[in-house]
Amino acid sequence: QVIPHVTDEIKRRIQRLATDDVDVVITEIGGTVGDIEILPFLEAVRQFKNEVGRDNVCYVHVTLVPFIGPSGEQKTKPTQHSVTELRSRGIQPDIIVCRSDEPISDQLKRKISNQCDVEAKNVINAADAKNIYELPLILHDEGLDTQICSLLRLDTELDLTPWRALVARVEASVAPVRIGLIGKYTELHDAYLSVVESLKHAGFHHGARVEIVWIQAEEVEGLLADEKMKSLDGIVIPGGFGLRGVEGKIRAAEYAREAGVPCLGLCLGMQVMTIEFARHVLGMENAHSTEFDLATPYPVIDIMNDQRDVTDKGGTMRLGAYYAVLEPGTKVAEAYGEPVVSERHRHRYEFNGNYKSRFEAEGFICSGTSPDRRLVEFIELKDHPFWVGTQAHPEFKSRPDRPHPLFRELIGASLAHRSKSGRSMAPQSVEADHSVAS
Repeated sequence: QVIPHVTDEIKRRIQRLATDDVDVVITEIGGTVGDIEILPFLEAVRQFKNEVGRDNVCYVHVTLVPFIGPSGEQKTKPTQHSVTELRSRGIQPDIIVCRSDEPISDQLKRKISNQCDVEAKNVINAADAKNIYELPLILHDEGLDTQICSLLRLDTELDLTPWRALVARVEASVAPVRIGLIGKYTELHDAYLSVVESLKHAGFHHGARVEIVWIQAEEVEGLLADEKMKSLDGIVIPGGFGLRGVEGKIRAAEYAREAGVPCLGLCLGMQVMTIEFARHVLGMENAHSTEFDLATPYPVIDIMNDQRDVTDKGGTMRLGAYYAVLEPGTKVAEAYGEPVVSERHRHRYEFNGNYKSRFEAEGFICSGTSPDRRLVEFIELKDHPFWVGTQAHPEFKSRPDRPHPLFRELIGASLAHRSKSGRSMAPQSVEADHSVAS
């Protein structure tokens, strides 16, 4: 039954995150109040407040205050109706965060306070900002953090100095750099959101404004591939599944290798770099991954032995965080600055260790392996500015103030390549980023 079995499981998972080193667990319930699919979650958090104590739970409700052009007014009706629906489910918001195109007036805040039974100081405005990283500062100025700490009885100092420094770096990041993202799902940019944000984080570190050039992998399979990629300062080949677009990704890896363009391959990206090197450097004609060609004469990418008889792909992948030992003196080791690193994985196919010696004899370096040395986790080329691949998904560990080492080094190498190519390094104007909408 939904109640109590589903709701109890939701509460159990929230409670599971509350370990000794955690002060606050933030639980986001997406969707819209009134949607049938979120009702079990609303019921679970309603019960949760009663079970753990009302001083230990703070409900923050995010609503929209739209601007109606013809009348020139901001309307609070959507907020009022949303809160009414939420209260009918037994939840009274402690704080209301109002999303809006433009700042809302104190008079409008008082109206929302009166109609929704929330203190005026707990009506917070999250208006659009020129870049999304300003939003925490806006919410701080509105008093959101102060009010949450007060409601939860948290006695803590609020210091956003590091974040203010980050925002200053974001605003100062104007040196242009063009990164081509060779993907299968480029028509839906959110499919690669973590990769894009990781590139931006690395750009902030170098004072660079990263321009993403979206390239459908199938578009670089033919004769016009070089024309599409010649203006790029760097290339990212992200992960994915399925045969479609693989040949285009292989061509992109070849172009990057031959033209000296910095390239970072992620998961499947590392695998296509391996296939490309096998075909065009080692002379292994028709080398491939057994994921795509079971009859390939050179299965340089093959399924893990313990996965051969498994049909349930989703539940049996190499999934989660795994350690890797890095080879001293390699670009990867220098980027991380640590001998052992941990990265997140989601895959079934691996570099085929039977071919390792042939690859390494031609300058292909296996720069990181699993602790037992069985699995190749990182690859790179000896004589290339930056041609690096990883079987992992480092994009999930990048942060605005702590860019992931591999993305950081990619952008650094891409800036150097741009300068060497004679392209302009002059600062360019930065357009407003209104991607703050919830």
